[in-house]
Amino acid sequence: MEFRFPLRQHVGAPCIAVVKAGEEVKRGQRIAEPNGLGANIHSSVNGKVVSVNENEIIIEADENQPKEYLPIKDTNDPLEAIMEAGVVGAGGAGFPTHVKLKAKIPGGYAIVNAAECEPYITADYREMMENPQGIIEGINIIREMLKISRVLIGIEDNKPEAISTLANLINKDDNIEIVKLKSFYPQGAEKVLIYALTGRKVPSGKLPLDVGVIVMNVNSVSFVAEYLKTGIPLIKRRVTVDGSAVMNPKNVEVLIGTPLADVFEFCGGFKGEPAKIIMGGPMMGVAQYSLQNPVLKHTNALLAFDSKSGNFQEESPCIRCGRCVKACPMNLLPLYLNLNALHSNVEGLKRYNVMDCLECGCCSYVCPAKRYLVHSIRLGKMLVRKGM
Repeated sequence: MEFRFPLRQHVGAPCIAVVKAGEEVKRGQRIAEPNGLGANIHSSVNGKVVSVNENEIIIEADENQPKEYLPIKDTNDPLEAIMEAGVVGAGGAGFPTHVKLKAKIPGGYAIVNAAECEPYITADYREMMENPQGIIEGINIIREMLKISRVLIGIEDNKPEAISTLANLINKDDNIEIVKLKSFYPQGAEKVLIYALTGRKVPSGKLPLDVGVIVMNVNSVSFVAEYLKTGIPLIKRRVTVDGSAVMNPKNVEVLIGTPLADVFEFCGGFKGEPAKIIMGGPMMGVAQYSLQNPVLKHTNALLAFDSKSGNFQEESPCIRCGRCVKACPMNLLPLYLNLNALHSNVEGLKRYNVMDCLECGCCSYVCPAKRYLVHSIRLGKMLVRKGM
């Protein structure tokens, strides 16, 4: 069975492979390292490197996989350890965790993002229910690393059992607070969450660190604690497998690099031919063109929909109704971003602050003309990055 490891599984530049075709590798071995902003990539299996190119490393897994793994560099520095482990944000963005944890934010907040607001996805919820102690341990490690006292855990009010479970462990720790949030989309978006919990607004073009806040997904937090105990780098993750075309929807732990076809097969396969397969949620996820595409570090869900749920409507001309403007949580003008993107007008895209778009999909969802707004905005961001 072949495992594929794309060299871009994070925000930043693609990694550089440090293995060659024909080389034998062990589970946990580093196979690629950052080229600037990025995170190490490790093999999740014992096997042989089949090929290496500028986009990915392909490894043919051995038939028998031992439980042992190749431990990574031993260090007493938690920050260096997290960097070695290749940890990235588990919520979908894939921002390298060690870069966040280098921050110095005296008087600031650490926010644990447990506001899993997209439909279908329950990976974070299951982590809170099954590994609450690991989450609290991770919070305490991060609190010590950042030298801050204040930690806020944002959980939507439709998850009362998770709130109760974590609250029982926190007990009387005044430095950790669970904040019950209203259940609405996109509550879990970083900038939306920061404002909901602290009242602070991240200015255009700025990062959460600029307002004294660091945000980490709840799965990332628990992994930090697990890694510092076991030394096993980021080679697997919890994934929600769901959708109208899936035979047995469930949450599963999946080795990074596993083909999507094998994940769906483990869940009983499909009820019928799927019309659409999405990596991520139905609002912000990315449609997949092949079931041979692999699970990535930041894959939190795999959704498969039948023709009734997965068919999309053809777009028609914009009628200037303004619904996309009212729906945008960032107060942008999606119709003008769409127009400038389609005309490759980089200056216009900058003028309308295209880089502030969360790509949450609210504009596309409410558009009566079914304009492919998010798709065009993503293309617009690419144009701006190339022009920078």
